[in-house]
Amino acid sequence: MSELVLNAHAIAVLALTVVAFVLFTVERIPIPVTGLMVIAALALGFHLFPFEDGGVRLGPQQIFSGFGHEALVAICCLMILGRALMVTGALEPLARLLARLWAFNRHVALLVLLASAMILSAFINDTPVVVVLMPVVIGLAMRAGQAPARMLMPMNFAVIIGGMATTIGTSTNLLIVSLASDHGVPPIDMFEFTPLVVGPALLALAYLWLVAPRLLGPRSRARGKTIARARRWTGNKMAVQRVQRGPETLSANDTLVLLEGDRLLVNDSSAYLKEYEQALGATLYDADSVDGLPPEQHPLRGQDQRMVEVVITEESPLHKRNLRETRFAERFGVVGVVILAMYRPSDEESLTGEIPDRELRSGDVLLVQGSPERTTALKSEAGLLVLDGTLDLPRTRKAPIAVVIMASVVLLAAFRVLPISMASLIGVVALLLTGCLRFEGLGRGISAEVVLIVVASLSLGRALTATGGADILASGFMSVASGLSTQAVLAAVMIFLGILTNFVSNNAAAAVGTPVALAIAQQLGAPPEPFVLAAIVGCNLSFATPMGYQTNVLIMQPGGYVFRDFVRVGGPLVILMIVAFSIELAAAYPV
Repeated sequence: MSELVLNAHAIAVLALTVVAFVLFTVERIPIPVTGLMVIAALALGFHLFPFEDGGVRLGPQQIFSGFGHEALVAICCLMILGRALMVTGALEPLARLLARLWAFNRHVALLVLLASAMILSAFINDTPVVVVLMPVVIGLAMRAGQAPARMLMPMNFAVIIGGMATTIGTSTNLLIVSLASDHGVPPIDMFEFTPLVVGPALLALAYLWLVAPRLLGPRSRARGKTIARARRWTGNKMAVQRVQRGPETLSANDTLVLLEGDRLLVNDSSAYLKEYEQALGATLYDADSVDGLPPEQHPLRGQDQRMVEVVITEESPLHKRNLRETRFAERFGVVGVVILAMYRPSDEESLTGEIPDRELRSGDVLLVQGSPERTTALKSEAGLLVLDGTLDLPRTRKAPIAVVIMASVVLLAAFRVLPISMASLIGVVALLLTGCLRFEGLGRGISAEVVLIVVASLSLGRALTATGGADILASGFMSVASGLSTQAVLAAVMIFLGILTNFVSNNAAAAVGTPVALAIAQQLGAPPEPFVLAAIVGCNLSFATPMGYQTNVLIMQPGGYVFRDFVRVGGPLVILMIVAFSIELAAAYPV
């Protein structure tokens, strides 16, 4: 160990790890850019200063080998398979079932929704599941006259928890299992740790069904802010005439602090009123009931017009481009639609300039107005998520074929007929041959962000292990946790990674957490399997912050959530999962 402590390569890799984690938390630097910087730094460093110890050699070839790693092949193919289920409408029967259950009993329907989300995400990448279910959830909420906030966050968290149940549930699981295999851990079957997840998942299901909705509800982001601050969110275009607070009428001066339940009297065009509603997270009043205006003079009613929210996803051709450059209306064949407003929940301050010139990102929300026919046309593009309260999903004759292909991939891997990488690759070929996906649209199912962070994670994990950096971190961890039982150390690993994953990506946390967890197991003389599972659990506990996981950002605006909502609902869930999994691991591995 002393030789490793004095190893200059290990110290350099540890320093790069710290820098990488700092960069991952900087919103202005895209995650793929940070991933490329890590890969380039490792390749250049080991080219100029090659490392070799005990027959282990590290150079640029070993760093770049992550691009051809079996785990990356499997992750990319599974993302494509998930997209095929989304674009073919293979989950439409579930949407119809939920609609019927909702009419019968809303509480039962919510339970079925959460359970279905958990089960689906065990086999399909989390993001496609959320993208497909989000319009369904919003449609059900609108039919019931309720806020989507009570259902969206519980659904999203159910998807993340379900992804823990199998090795293919998330890219993070596959990455951790692959890193463990590279370290000599025996191959882990697809369902090997599923029984250990069932108990905690049922506890989480009860929490998300019975408790979480009570902690959520309609709220305005303007609550507790001054009118001046609220006006800035509308570009200083909104003119407030007066504020009604219960029976009292208040003067609308800029220093007035707005409270929950305040009513703001604003006169403007329907387009701007809807924009203000989105910017403030408020609710428009019906002019018929407020001031007795006849229907033909209703300020929010247009002739044969409707407004829809459109969420940009990573699969959209609009991602990282602007509306003017892409010729939005002409591209999607919806000439006549109008972009009224744009909202970015993750980094509102970055929205500068006119809307057509702003670079769009995943999670951005566009408020679009047009005729029902023209706004419906937007649904044909898989990369655009239309949140208009309907339950329409794409439905093609290829949907059953896509389901059979996905099921075949899972069965081939589950029964060890083929490795998951080979089974999923054959599945992608089958999708192309059967016409479920077109070749030119194949790349849309692959996230460049995931690819680069996976490669960077594999390279960083390899460098940490080979140079002894992981052993240094493990020794530091054990010096703090000295005197604790093995079960307590497992819980500490989950806590550490659970905190880490809420501020950097899951895969970035896995890059460091997996080698360190395995090094801790070796120093304790304990079996590696429970530490691998502890790493999987810890890296997936991304409930407490919006930046914890990409689907958290997707639901943020449609649900009207703010940072503290994730802390209030996700924080207790993190604690519940750590306690539940600690008990499960202690019972399953009495080390």
